[in-house]
Amino acid sequence: MAIDLSKQSIIVVEDESFLSKVLAERLEDEGFGHIDVAGNGEEALAMIKNHNPNIVLLDMILPKMNGFEVLEVLQADPKLKKIPVLVLSNLGQDQDIEQAKKLGARDYIVKSNFSLQKVVEKIMGILEEHA
Repeated sequence: MAIDLSKQSIIVVEDESFLSKVLAERLEDEGFGHIDVAGNGEEALAMIKNHNPNIVLLDMILPKMNGFEVLEVLQADPKLKKIPVLVLSNLGQDQDIEQAKKLGARDYIVKSNFSLQKVVEKIMGILEEHA
């Protein structure tokens, strides 16, 4: 079953404004219905609670509250822990990746070797799996 992208909402959690803008524009170009951008962990949690997105794209190194803390809060909430999270981070150590996945992240992309196309493909895969 194909997913209607126009009905999908994504929250991009990224403190690097250039990257969050590029990601949001690419996702809009792909046809995703609603893209929100949060610049820190606290803002991200507020948005996730208010908007109940289909997927969250999460950086790990964030001001106010890091990505691991955001994942912990999501995992502790029965409603929010169902929302798939794709991590996009500069933290590339195995232990960081393992920790994020243990905290509920569906997948993990290291920024140094990512392409926008790869991010889109991962998002599509997770949404299809989650549908």
